[in-house]
Amino acid sequence: MSEAIRALPKVSLHDHLDGGLRPATLLELADGVGLELPATEPGALGDWFLAACTSGSLPEYLKTFDLTLAVMQTRAGLVRVAREFVADLAADGVVYGEVRWAPELHGRAGLTPAEAVAAVADGIDEGERSVARAGGRIRVRQLLTAMRQGDRSAEIARLAIASRDAGVVGFDLAGPEDGYPPSRHREAFDLLAAALMPVTVHAGEAAGLDSIRSALVDGRALRLGHGVRIADDLVLPGGRAGAARRGATDPAAVELGPLASWVRDRRIPLELSPSSNLQTAGFAAWGTELADHPIDLLRRLGFAVTVNTDNRLMSRTSLTRELGLLADAFGYGLAELRQLQLTAAEAAFQPLEAREELAARIRAFAV
Repeated sequence: MSEAIRALPKVSLHDHLDGGLRPATLLELADGVGLELPATEPGALGDWFLAACTSGSLPEYLKTFDLTLAVMQTRAGLVRVAREFVADLAADGVVYGEVRWAPELHGRAGLTPAEAVAAVADGIDEGERSVARAGGRIRVRQLLTAMRQGDRSAEIARLAIASRDAGVVGFDLAGPEDGYPPSRHREAFDLLAAALMPVTVHAGEAAGLDSIRSALVDGRALRLGHGVRIADDLVLPGGRAGAARRGATDPAAVELGPLASWVRDRRIPLELSPSSNLQTAGFAAWGTELADHPIDLLRRLGFAVTVNTDNRLMSRTSLTRELGLLADAFGYGLAELRQLQLTAAEAAFQPLEAREELAARIRAFAV
C-alpha cells in the first residue's frame, strides 16, 4: 500500500520550509555557522526533533524552530533548503506544493525580506529544473507567513503582493495562536483583500472556535491552517470520547453548530495535519491516538478535508506516511486517498485552469 500511495499524485498545501530540513543538511549547515545541535548523527537528530515536538504543547513545539532557522540566515542556506525541499516533495509523489515560511525570521545576517524571497524562489526553481531533468514534473509555489505575535504583518502583506512574479501565491499568519487573534492584523488583511491576494490563517489548532471565526471574519481566510478544532462545534449524541473512531458515529446523528455549518457549507478547506495535530494535542477532547482524530468524521460530514505534513522534520513524516496512517486508522483505500488529493487540488491557490489540470492528473491515477 505504501508504494501505491507514494505513486499517487499528491497535493501539499500546508508544509513549512523551516520544518522540512533534512537532518543531514541541518548538521552540515550548523557546522558551518558554529551551531551546537543536540545530536551529531542524522538519525539521532531526527529522533530528538520527534521527541521534542511530542509534548502536547504548541509553544514547546515551536521552540524547535530556533535550530532550523539558525541555519537559514544566508542566501546560500535558503537556496539549498528550498532546492532540497522541492526534491523531497517530488520523491514523495507530490505534483503540486505550497511552501510557507516567514521572511521576517531570516534577516539576522543582513538579508532583507525581499532578498530572502528571491533566494527561496531561486532554490525552488533549481529544484523544479532538477526534477524535470530526472523525468519528473512538480510545481511549487510560496506562501509568505507573518508572525502573529509580531508587528510586521502589513510589511509582509505588501511583500507578498509585490512578489507574485517570484512565485508567491498567498499569505499566511502563523505563530503562537492563543492570545494573538487575526484581528490584531487588520491592516495586513485589508491590504491583501484590496490586492485580491489569497489568505490562509493558522486557526483552530491551539485555540478554539473564536480563533477560527476571527480567521474567517477578520482575516478573510480562504483556507484554515489546521482548523481541527472546528470539531468543537459539533454536537454528538454520546459525547466526543471515542466518537471519531471508524464506525463509532453516524454522521446523520451529528448536529453542526453555526460556525461548523458555515465552514462546511461553503467548502472552506481545512489544512489538517494528522501527526502534527496529535503532537500538539489539537484534538485532545476526542482522544489521544491518531484513530481519535476527527478528520474522518469531518470528511464524512462533507467538510473540505485536506491532508498535510505541517513539518516533516518535526513529525518525521511525509505525505505518503500521513495518508498511510489514515488508511490504517480509518480503512481508507486508494479511492478515498485520491479523493482527498482532488479536494486539495481544488483548494490550491492557483488559477482555475491549473487546478483543473491538477485534478485531471490525479484522476488519471488508476485505483
